[in-house]
Amino acid sequence: MVSAGERRRLGERLHAFTQVFDPPLGTSHGPTFAIKDLIDVAGVPTGGGGVVPLDAAPKDHAVAVQRLLDAGYLAVGKTHTVELAFGGWGTNRSVGAPWNPWDGAVHRAPGGSSSGSAVAVASGLCEVALGTDTGGSIRIPAAACGVVGLKPGRGLVSTRGVHDLAPSLDTLGPLARSVADAARVLEVISGPDGGGAVRPRFEAATALAMDVRGWKVAVLPMEAMPAIDPQVAELYQAAVGALAVLGVEIETARTPRPFADYFIPNGWLMAAEGWRVRGPHIATNGELMDRWVVKRFEAGRSVTDAELARALARRADDQREFQDWMAPYGALLSPTLPIPAPPIEDVDETASPFSAMTRAGNYLNLPAASVPMGLTDGGLPAGLQIMGRMADEASVVALAAAYEAVSGWNGRRPDLSAF
Repeated sequence: MVSAGERRRLGERLHAFTQVFDPPLGTSHGPTFAIKDLIDVAGVPTGGGGVVPLDAAPKDHAVAVQRLLDAGYLAVGKTHTVELAFGGWGTNRSVGAPWNPWDGAVHRAPGGSSSGSAVAVASGLCEVALGTDTGGSIRIPAAACGVVGLKPGRGLVSTRGVHDLAPSLDTLGPLARSVADAARVLEVISGPDGGGAVRPRFEAATALAMDVRGWKVAVLPMEAMPAIDPQVAELYQAAVGALAVLGVEIETARTPRPFADYFIPNGWLMAAEGWRVRGPHIATNGELMDRWVVKRFEAGRSVTDAELARALARRADDQREFQDWMAPYGALLSPTLPIPAPPIEDVDETASPFSAMTRAGNYLNLPAASVPMGLTDGGLPAGLQIMGRMADEASVVALAAAYEAVSGWNGRRPDLSAF
């Protein structure tokens, strides 16, 4: 296990942690985990990526944190996030952005908003980490940093003790170095909690043992996706081919609506619900916040309750339409990110290409995973997104594990000598 001193030294260089626990929380010698700084740990400020914390002294651990501690996991620290979790690049002008560990010379976008969690796992500073996902915030940094990210559908994992961005979209899940590790964490943190989590506990061993041969899987035609970097496209096509060799039936298919038709309303809901949740905080602390984050929230300021209700009704209709379309398929495949991680200084905060393929998973309430599918010629990771049918996390995990077993990318780490 990495020592607290090494975790603190390298964590500071990578800007992964807001706080390293010394000693770790927990009484066992189980796997180590880190916690996105949007999730409560008793007695530890929940900063939410800002100068002013969302809760200076939480009284209780979040349900997911407590369940991991009870299962013998060791909590090693809190990790950086995009401010109030509203951003996909992983930038943070309030308290600083983590450094994508795959480039020691250029500060590249780590992906957001669970940026520090992905960086900590990719760098070997912890074995697994907790993140949240409202429009891709687990899968995006997982893909950008070359690790596994697993977003469950809503109702499987409790969000008690997790500070909201958009309550109808928010989910909580693991980032890990392998699909099996992510699945085991999902099993521990899943199941009814007397509140928002109402579905039965996820069974990791069952999902990991499933045979995917003969399954039919949908893939989007390239022209139905946003502009994909040529090297990412090449890695994606190779990943699809690897699943075909395993006996998965690949069918090119168009979704009922273009992905943009899910991307735009998901962002609109994030702003509308986010302003209702965070408007008071922004009114008090906006001058101290990242101006781009404030702009995103302010886009929801004028949304009326009637407009929000109509949007949620349309979302329910879209979900039913998509469920009918997905019925014949075990999953839908796409690249997680259309482009490799750019330098931080080149990030365009007015655009959201990192979430172009991920937001549909939240809008449609689908489980999804990002699994490493290789490196570009520049040595930057790319991810394969596996999006499943509603409440079918098992098929997502089964396909992710099957691909991982033949991909050759399981558990690879970046060269950290420059850090």
